[in-house]
Parts: sequence; structure tokens; C-alpha cells
Amino acid sequence: MISVIIPVFNQADKITKTLESLVKQTYQDFEVIIVNDGSTDNLDKALESFLNTTKSNNTFFIVHQQNHGAPSARNNGWRKSRGDYLFFCDADAVLSPGALEIMLNELLAHPEASYVYSSFLWGSKLFKLGPFDPEKLKQAPYIHTMSLIRRVDFPVSGWDESIRKLQDWDLWLTMLEQGHIGWWIDKVLFKVQPGGTISSWLPAMAYKLFPFLPAVKRYNAALKIVKQKHGLI
Repeated sequence: MISVIIPVFNQADKITKTLESLVKQTYQDFEVIIVNDGSTDNLDKALESFLNTTKSNNTFFIVHQQNHGAPSARNNGWRKSRGDYLFFCDADAVLSPGALEIMLNELLAHPEASYVYSSFLWGSKLFKLGPFDPEKLKQAPYIHTMSLIRRVDFPVSGWDESIRKLQDWDLWLTMLEQGHIGWWIDKVLFKVQPGGTISSWLPAMAYKLFPFLPAVKRYNAALKIVKQKHGLI
């Protein structure tokens, strides 16, 4: 079984599409754990409306916590999950109908890999991530949070709750240090709705030409924190 864990903070206007895309999956052996990270919008109402109007054989759990950030919410959901595979899904992502089935089949076909990841769309922008490369991973983040992970290989410490940005990069580096590698699926398996978790995306050129921009400064500061933690400076 796959445990789909969704951390949510003020995404009431987007999460319904995420949940609808899960219900339409060709692979149906999964549970969904939604962790409300102290939302102040109408999230509970949106979830209630979805659950009351949607027919599904899947189990949906809703967990509430005070606002402690996405890593904390993911850990909360992970500790309550039961699946052999973990899928940390963003609340602003819409999955293609075959996403879970394709990822699981690829993971089963590659026992040397601890997780699989795919390319994706952010709005109309294609993020074609490329094959797994340990050296490339050490240089910069390029693998999205929404990867299917073997539970037995997931770090016992979970997500580092002190890392506020680039948490996915920190996780993949931690797993690499523990001898766990990934496998790239050369398909677009989900689309991120703009205005959510990576809505501050900037073209790569902006990070070189405009280092004074607040978003670039925050990104570079986050890079330094993760690099220091993993001895990459």
C-alpha cells in the first residue's frame, strides 16, 4: 500500500483538485493522510465538501496541528501512515491518472533504487529533471518532493524540521549519505498549480543577473544552510 501524505497550509482553493486526481488514479491501493498545518482559510470546509460528495474506497485521514511548517506536517503524517511506500504530495499538485501506478512499477523494476521521481509541469513550464546523478545532487537541488519512497529506506529521523527551505534537497542528500539512490522516470506525472509551494520560481538566469532580489537572497541563504549541514562547502 502507498501512503499519500499531504501537508496543507491555506490551500483550500487548490487541494480539491489534488484529491480529485488521487481518486482517479489507476492504482487504488493507497491511503491519504491530510495534515492541516494550522490553516486559517476554509480548508476544513473544502475537505468536508470533497469527502461528502466523492465516492471512493480509499481511506482519508485528516490530522490537525498548529502551524509548524511543512517538514513537521510531513513527519506527523508519516508517523501515522501504514504504507510500504511513501508519497509526500503537495496540496497544489494535480497527478496524471497513471502517476502512482507508473511510479510503483518503476520502483519495483529497479530494486537498487530507494525512490523514483518524474518530470513535472509548473503551470506550462516543463521541469525535465534528468537521470539520477549523485554528483549533480551534491551541487544543487533538482529532485522534487513528490517522489515515491520505499518506507524501509526513509530516514528514521524523518524530515529535518529545522530546514525551512529546500527540505527536499536536504532529504535526498541525507538518503544519499545513507547509501540510498533514486531513479528518474522520463515522464510528466503531475502538474503544480501556480500560486502554491513553488510560486516564487524564477528563471535560472535571474539567480546570476539579479543576486540582490529578495527571492534570490533567500534561496542562496537556504543553499548555504543545506550545504553546511552536508559538508558541501
